[in-house]
Amino acid sequence: MTRRAKTQAPRALTPAVVKAMEAAFAANDTYRVMQNAITHVSADSLAKRRDVEAEADHSFSIKLDDWKATAQMKSGRCWLFAGLNLLRAGAAKKMKLRDFEFSQNWPLFWDKLEKANHFLEAMIETADRPVDDRTVAFLLKDPIGDGGQWNMFVNLITKYGLVPKAAMPETESSSNTSVMNSLLVAKLRQGARTLRELRAGGASSAELRAAKGDVLAVIHRILCIHLGTPPRTFDWQWHDKDNKFHRDPRMTPQKFARKYVALPIEDYVCLVHDPRKSSPVGRTFTVDFLGNVDGGAPVTYLNVDIGLIKKIAMRTLQAKEPVWFGCDVGKQMDGEKGLWDARLKDFASIYGTDFELDKAARLQYGASCMTHAMVFTGVDVVGGRPRRWRVENSWGEERGVKGFFLMNDSWFDEHMFEIAARCAYLPRELLAALDRKPIVLPAWDPMGSLARRT
Repeated sequence: MTRRAKTQAPRALTPAVVKAMEAAFAANDTYRVMQNAITHVSADSLAKRRDVEAEADHSFSIKLDDWKATAQMKSGRCWLFAGLNLLRAGAAKKMKLRDFEFSQNWPLFWDKLEKANHFLEAMIETADRPVDDRTVAFLLKDPIGDGGQWNMFVNLITKYGLVPKAAMPETESSSNTSVMNSLLVAKLRQGARTLRELRAGGASSAELRAAKGDVLAVIHRILCIHLGTPPRTFDWQWHDKDNKFHRDPRMTPQKFARKYVALPIEDYVCLVHDPRKSSPVGRTFTVDFLGNVDGGAPVTYLNVDIGLIKKIAMRTLQAKEPVWFGCDVGKQMDGEKGLWDARLKDFASIYGTDFELDKAARLQYGASCMTHAMVFTGVDVVGGRPRRWRVENSWGEERGVKGFFLMNDSWFDEHMFEIAARCAYLPRELLAALDRKPIVLPAWDPMGSLARRT
């Protein structure tokens, strides 16, 4: 007697399977009510929990900002805006100004030129690999995006300095980078092909770098046309909040940065919370081929517990310093009201299923990564613990509360990834970890996502 074969679900999506799905849907009154609602109202709006919105309170026991929010416009310069927003409070204090902005166009210009050089050097380094090698293909996909990381910001300020916004104001292309970027990408891919063909033909290193120089000259020309020519010197003069006149004649960008950057940014380290096994807690790691300034500091992360990130961020704010940070901005967000809360949207009740992955799994399965950088300018502390955070965004004054957002602490745990912090705030054992050789993650790892944003 033969054993009866087990009934298996069909591999194909058969009419019988579809009919069973339709019957199950029609038999559930909740599904049909939700269908009626979602066909007239967006799922995003319907999922918002009224009780969570009602709890939103934009008051904070520690609040540093008394300045206006900035606007990155149609560009991916959040990391630059966040970095400059971190520095401008100290600069305004030194100049006795109520509000001040560094030029955001200035570091954009030099970042693009440095990234072009960084990309072409990567093409020389990988020229012996097939063009469809995973790393080569990944680098060719986005040679010069707008994104960046903390170490990349420090590299630019260290090498090129800063200028006030008046010395290199915004242009149409700095505020809307897509057309400029498409031209830069086209030229860089063309340059990559040239370098690979030269290497295949037996060209020397000197010949390869001469060819690279020709491409960079064109990149520089395109950047000058779109962003303006960066000034070598400028005269800086202003009236302070008491209407007293000041003048700093013939300033260089490096001199301006030395005089008006009040924070020791070279002494900061990037702390991240990466719960995957590939990034052990207490170890430094980096991402292959990630960076901008060749010869500058590499992008290096120190992986720590989220509780330590929270503790150091709170301590920094208590010391009256803002905090640069990176997160997955779009999760559980009301962008118009300026609210993040891990419980804000209840999609499970609409669809009768949960959408839950833990933080490690979200990274592993492509459900989360760092997408945006901003600045903490306040925190509400109760019983020694933070319950909500004040965020200076760079999306203009029309969103949130005049450009400032509220992040509930529940959201911090789930969707926060990194902060830039003073090394002095680290425990002794973690300071020692900074001296260890970083683990190298592949170029496409999600921990490089903020620097790859377009």
